[in-house]
Amino acid sequence: QVQLVESGGGLVQAGGSLRLSCAASGRSFSIYGMGWFRQAPGKEREFVARLNWRGSTTWYADSVKGRFTLSRDSAKNAVDLKMNSLKPEDTGVYYCAATTRVTWSSDYWGQGTQVTVSS
Repeated sequence: QVQLVESGGGLVQAGGSLRLSCAASGRSFSIYGMGWFRQAPGKEREFVARLNWRGSTTWYADSVKGRFTLSRDSAKNAVDLKMNSLKPEDTGVYYCAATTRVTWSSDYWGQGTQVTVSS
């Protein structure tokens, strides 16, 4: 019912910036919130940032707070994640997710996009 497509991943040096985008299609009107998770090699997938779709209230993991900014693009049914001051520990596969519930549940996932930060 909902498809999520990420873009914008790539290779960047430490201290650099990247912007990730996630576009929703299909029955996107059912989405209550959208966000990003990431998974580093050998580690569990972890929360990065999310927002309430209608109110655009945002939440960030402590590890990225102050460096990453999540924004809503209502016209495109998309969210953008601007990542500044990137660190090598930010390296991982970034997955867009969407929930159809008030209480977060990752009901839909994108395919993931690789972010690599070199030291």
